[in-house]
Amino acid sequence: MSHKLTISCEFFPPKTDKGIENMRAVRERLIPLNPKFYSVTFGAGGSTQENTLDAVVEIQQDKVRTGIDAAPHLSCVGSTTERLRDILATYKDNGIRRLVALRGDLPSGMRDPGDFRYANELVEFIRKETGDHFSIEVAAYPEVHPQANSAHADVLNFKRKVDAGANSALTQYFYNIDAYRYFIDRCQANGIDIPIIPGIMPINNYSQLARFSESCGAEIPRWLRKRLEEFHDDTESLQAFTLDFLTDFTQKLIDVGVPGLHFYTMNRVDPTLTICQRLGLIR
Repeated sequence: MSHKLTISCEFFPPKTDKGIENMRAVRERLIPLNPKFYSVTFGAGGSTQENTLDAVVEIQQDKVRTGIDAAPHLSCVGSTTERLRDILATYKDNGIRRLVALRGDLPSGMRDPGDFRYANELVEFIRKETGDHFSIEVAAYPEVHPQANSAHADVLNFKRKVDAGANSALTQYFYNIDAYRYFIDRCQANGIDIPIIPGIMPINNYSQLARFSESCGAEIPRWLRKRLEEFHDDTESLQAFTLDFLTDFTQKLIDVGVPGLHFYTMNRVDPTLTICQRLGLIR
């Protein structure tokens, strides 16, 4: 393993006391991975803003013990300049030094996108308001953003976020190594030189994954889709197969020299911990 390889993990903000306790337990068990940061998602239109704030403040306060940064997601869609300014001030006051800046999805029924339309505008605003206080992660799409007019337009949109001041990027999940390799080549050809860290999505439920992939533009290769369909309700066999697949997939990513690995944990310990144990990534 390259000594430069970083690991990060993503959570969604829990809404119940039981969910809060579960997330604490999961975070604790993932500490041996020595993650660079734990990111926490932000609901459409800021619908989980308070939950996200509570989670990241707890993570950041625990950094003295764990060494792990908190990285709240910040979405600009449906938000105002003043609201975002207040959120940034709150994060600064709580010692947060890292953000995941996203455009976000417009909630159903909401027609007004707010004061910002695109993520590059959000990154520009963060830099204008806070200078270099925050390290900013942005999103990247190896298989092209579903709303992009073309692959070339998508790369140019990504470059705007980089030029606005992004430090690094986390990709949408994918299951095709070539998609990532060719995307990196195109980024380099367009002068994009920030670290682009692949996102790894566990496969716990095929039907849920298929629905989500359809909406976000992530492709499930046909051979993989057909294999997953074979398991039906055999959860144990599905998990065994997907752990083998994702372990091999993650090793291939490491072999092509990725700068890091970002695990979408879905607030679960497995398969993130199992994959990293198998690959010798426990520090």
